[in-house]
Amino acid sequence: MPSRSSNPAIAALRQQIARMEGDGGPIRSMLPFRLPELDRRLPGGGLALGCLHEVAGGGNGAVDGAAASSFVAGIAARLPGPVLWCVTEADLFAPGLEQAGLGPDRVIHVEAGDDVSVLACMEEGLRHGGLGAVVAEVARLSMTASRRLHLAAKGSGTTGIALRRWRRQQDPCDFGQPTAAMTRWRVSVLPSAPLPVPGVGRARWLVELIRARAGESFDLELEACDGTGHLGLPATLASGSAQAAGGRGRTFA
Repeated sequence: MPSRSSNPAIAALRQQIARMEGDGGPIRSMLPFRLPELDRRLPGGGLALGCLHEVAGGGNGAVDGAAASSFVAGIAARLPGPVLWCVTEADLFAPGLEQAGLGPDRVIHVEAGDDVSVLACMEEGLRHGGLGAVVAEVARLSMTASRRLHLAAKGSGTTGIALRRWRRQQDPCDFGQPTAAMTRWRVSVLPSAPLPVPGVGRARWLVELIRARAGESFDLELEACDGTGHLGLPATLASGSAQAAGGRGRTFA
C-alpha cells in the first residue's frame, strides 16, 4: 500500500492548494534574522524574500501599530533599495522608523484614502521591481487580494509586507481569515528590562509566528530592533542558550 507522501491524489491536491494560495514557484532567497533561536524555526532559515508577509500588533498594538511597524521597519532596513510605504492616514512616525534602522531618505510615502487604494498602490509597487520592499497598512486583506500581491511579489522579486492595522479594538477578528501570505506575525509590547540606574531599557516584544508555510507556529520574547534593524535576545535567554550550548557565549550580529 503506497504511503500518503507518494499518493498521486494527495500530491495533486497539495499542488492545487499551492496554486490557489498563489505559490507558483521556488523561493528565491532568505533574509536571516541572525538570531539562531529564531532562524532555525523558520523554513529555509530566514524570512522568504520576493513574497508576501503579514504583520500585526497584539493587544492595544493592534490599533496603534507601533511595535508591528518597528518590526517591519527592521526587516525593510536590512533590504537594499528604497522602501514604498502605503498608508490610509498620515500618522507614520518617521523617527520611530529611523530608530529601527530605516532612515527617511529610503522611504517613499504614499497616502491613499482607503484599503482598496492602498492595496492597488502596493500591487503597483511590487510589480515595479525596483524597490527593496513594499509595505502597506491595511485593515482587511482578502484571499483574492493577497494572492494578487503574492504573485506580484514573486514576479518581481520584491518583498511585500501587509501591515495589518485596525482603527477600533474590536476589528482585529479579520486577522484570523486565511490569506496567501507566506508568514503571519503578531508583535506585542512587553515591559523592558529594569536598569541598574534610572531610565528605560531597550524595548521588548513578544514575537509570534502564527502561520508559516511548511513551518510551525511559535513565539519568542525578543528585544526590539536596534539602529541597524536587528532584533536582540534578552540577556536571560542568551545566558540560558549559552549554558545549553556548553557554556560558550555567543554574540549576534
